[in-house]
Amino acid sequence: MPRQSTSTTYSWQGFDRFGNRRKGELQAQDKQHALQKLSKMGIRRGRVRRAVQSSSFLPGNRIKPAHVALFTRQFATMMKAGIPLVQSFDIVIQGLDHPKMSLMTTAIRAEIAAGNSFAESLRRYPRVFDTLYCNLIEVGESSGSLEVMLDRLATFKEKTEALKSKIRKAMNYPIAIILVALLSSGIMLIEVVPALAQTFSSFGAELPAFTLFVVALSDWVTAYWWQSLLGAGIVLILSKEALLRFKALRQLVDRLLLRLPIVGAIIKAACYARFCRTLSTLYAAGVPLVDALDSVAGATGNHVFEQAINRIRTDVTNGQSLHSAISSTGLFPTMISQMASIGEESGSLEAMLERSATHFEAEVDDAVDSLTSLLEPAIIVVIGVLVGGLVIAMYLPIFQLGSVI
Repeated sequence: MPRQSTSTTYSWQGFDRFGNRRKGELQAQDKQHALQKLSKMGIRRGRVRRAVQSSSFLPGNRIKPAHVALFTRQFATMMKAGIPLVQSFDIVIQGLDHPKMSLMTTAIRAEIAAGNSFAESLRRYPRVFDTLYCNLIEVGESSGSLEVMLDRLATFKEKTEALKSKIRKAMNYPIAIILVALLSSGIMLIEVVPALAQTFSSFGAELPAFTLFVVALSDWVTAYWWQSLLGAGIVLILSKEALLRFKALRQLVDRLLLRLPIVGAIIKAACYARFCRTLSTLYAAGVPLVDALDSVAGATGNHVFEQAINRIRTDVTNGQSLHSAISSTGLFPTMISQMASIGEESGSLEAMLERSATHFEAEVDDAVDSLTSLLEPAIIVVIGVLVGGLVIAMYLPIFQLGSVI
């Protein structure tokens, strides 16, 4: 647990030993104490003022998990090379090109140089470094194996981000294509259809029903296109807020996602991989199994699996073996319980779980590739219906006019 601090957060700026302008935040009892900390850090001409809010919480200052993965890998490399922690910070800061990441890293370096632990300094940025990350760093510091823990954390973060990136890539492709098709259709409805409708009206002939429908749709889109976009944006924002605020709604959505064809199988495989990868990393770090399961529950990203892992934790606490507790949920495949059983009997639980994680990560890759292949013809059909339908509706009157002539 992090220590309670009565310090005040101060924003500072000055020049480091390389002559580069630096700024950040640090904790100090008062302004004079903050200036003394800056002097110990080697910051010249330092100026401090009381911070209103931590930089990690300001709008637009969110740091992506990919930046955290790179940050962890860089420190793992430095520590394995035998470079001291504070000096490692100096090297990493020099190579950072992300301004917000550089600001946060400089502030963390200031905390460590002032005597705070690495884990305690990271806990001041909960939106960047989650509880699992900070706990593992704390375990590494207390056991004297920080470089080993950083290496495991870097691998864990890289594997997790690779898995997320694969799923996002599969989802982004069809969404982007459909958005382009909708944009093209919108332009045709607003710009092209009204001009053709005016031309058709000069003929004085009765238009086909399909053409009349498209013309009416064009009139509606032309009159209310901005209200439609605004309404869609409001619906998206309210939906996101509802998912964040109402746990029952999140549970319902997660349960429905697992039942979707193809997509549900991918989500399940991703949850299996996260469960095995996170539990393997924690157990290898020396975290007791019950405590590790407590941290793993929130790492799967799905409330159905979170509830199942909480039941596993309760069963293990009551003396049940891990593999039988996993089997009793009925949610996990037999392979995971069997690998857990082998690991418990052989004393290599973390290795067995890591192999399971690798298997399911590969399964997600294959499933995503298959999904992409299946979506391509479906996307062609959608584009054909949207764009081709508009073209046909506009050409029908011309065909009828030709038959009359």
